[in-house]
Amino acid sequence: MIRYIPDLAARPVPRYTSYPTAAQFGDGVGAAEQAAALDRIAPGTPVSLYLHIPYCRQICWYCGCNTGAVRGDLTRDGRLSTYVTALKAEIATVAARMRGRVTGIQFGGGSPNSLAAAELGGIIGDLLKAFDVASDAEIGVELDPRALDAAYIPALAAAGVNRISLGVQTFAPHVQARINRVQPFDMIADAVRSARASGIAGINFDLMYGLPLQTEVDLADSITRALTLAPDRVAVFGYAHLPAMIARQRMIADAELPDAETRFAQSALANALFTRAGYAAIGFDHFARPEDPMAIAAAAGTLRRNFQGYTTDPGSATVGLGATAISQFDDLIVQNDKHVGSWRDTVMAGDLAGVRGVARTADDRARALVIERLLCDGAVDVGSDYPPAIDALRPYAEAGLISLDGGAVRLQPDGWPYARLVAAAFDTHFTGTRHSQAV
Repeated sequence: MIRYIPDLAARPVPRYTSYPTAAQFGDGVGAAEQAAALDRIAPGTPVSLYLHIPYCRQICWYCGCNTGAVRGDLTRDGRLSTYVTALKAEIATVAARMRGRVTGIQFGGGSPNSLAAAELGGIIGDLLKAFDVASDAEIGVELDPRALDAAYIPALAAAGVNRISLGVQTFAPHVQARINRVQPFDMIADAVRSARASGIAGINFDLMYGLPLQTEVDLADSITRALTLAPDRVAVFGYAHLPAMIARQRMIADAELPDAETRFAQSALANALFTRAGYAAIGFDHFARPEDPMAIAAAAGTLRRNFQGYTTDPGSATVGLGATAISQFDDLIVQNDKHVGSWRDTVMAGDLAGVRGVARTADDRARALVIERLLCDGAVDVGSDYPPAIDALRPYAEAGLISLDGGAVRLQPDGWPYARLVAAAFDTHFTGTRHSQAV
């Protein structure tokens, strides 16, 4: 059993999908800096695209994403068609100045399948025409299984989608009811069968622990049932309960949440069950079948981490499209306007929509690489570059969570759940607030 250390498990810490993190974003970065960063991308440079669709058919109460509910019949909700029109305008504006080669395209949200399949396919078609897209580029889409019909996934496959991510979360009916996400097992199984029959090679599942009324038995049952469907990759996210910041989470009562020790045990149980089933552990809470590119990249030391989490994409920059989407360049992180109306007005006028972010110094870039390698490889050697960080890590070494050999830091088996805390020793911006707990 992985060792539970109450003080560490409950400590707030960033997820480090970027460095500096979103907590450091400010108004001093905007569209002008975004334009200059796009212009600096040389022809042929590998770049990934992220497209944000901020709508869902139904809002889940645990969700911290920037999204809103679609009202009634999709064909009669004008917000969707106007959003698609604006997104296509933004694609044209960015493509006119970004000369890199697109090696990966990811749709997230919200729920991208709040759009009709033809609309989503049309956006993909525009991307393929506007950008230099590699023939082997991964095109992935996050899907809400509750909003799929028999024709939806085949239509995505025909448009070029080769990876889908299904929001499973839990198979326990009483937990589903408490998070406003009721979806029977057969609904997930049908989506998996449809994807495989359509030739979509990559299937991801998102599961969660720390949910209201969720027990270890519930989690074990959900994992056991998920394993019968043999997903290629699985992420098991800890629910981040931040009702003061996220109004919809106020529908979840604090008293219904597992306590800190139970939550930790659930995380450790997920790790044990997936690794016992033959999945490679990616970090502590992501898993991949040994033949999956993510497991291969992890073994080879080429795994990367960005705003979508762990990735195999080689892109040196991520370009975000859509309201609230984040772009990450070597020396800049910039976020689009999160208000759909003002984002739409901006991109329809042919302008870029970046409104906040952070310029990355040389020190930021160096520390970002240290943090990325720690979270991807579990080890990094910083030599003599960061004495204060090494000193801060000595208690972790004394506790047996890491090994220290000069500037060489290596996570031990008991240290993986606390990896983000170890990474935080190299974070000069970290204030310890506005983040979810470590485990």
